[in-house]
Amino acid sequence: MLIRAAREDEAGLLSELAVRSKAHWGYDEAFMAACRDELVVRASEVAERRTVVAEGDGRVLGFATLEGDPPEGDLGMLFVEPATIGRGVGRRLFEHVTAAAAGLGFTRLTIDADPNAEPFYLAMGATRIGATPSESIPGRMLPLLEITVDGSPA
Repeated sequence: MLIRAAREDEAGLLSELAVRSKAHWGYDEAFMAACRDELVVRASEVAERRTVVAEGDGRVLGFATLEGDPPEGDLGMLFVEPATIGRGVGRRLFEHVTAAAAGLGFTRLTIDADPNAEPFYLAMGATRIGATPSESIPGRMLPLLEITVDGSPA
């Protein structure tokens, strides 16, 4: 598996992957329609959001974004193709992003996690620090997590 910088021309593909990955958790059509805008990756933002993809067998298996400016930033997005969930793609992306963050001078990343993804982030060493309102679903609260980035190899 190769982790590489995403290209602007992959924005549509990444947006579609994000929708498939989110839908994996069994959300209904109304829910998915409400959160569709926040799952969009715009070509003009691919570089700014430090978007990386995990590639294997000539196809994109997942992607992640590192957002903000040091010393504190966000793991903005991390989505994996549903067929590859549980095969280490998310772990590799997470490790890559946190290592890149350390190299850029970040010391802390926050994560607005889908409740279904919280166990993954906790297993990766993040801790829950509270809750944050969903940008898509009024009244819905999401786990707010953080991970300290210390510069150690992932």
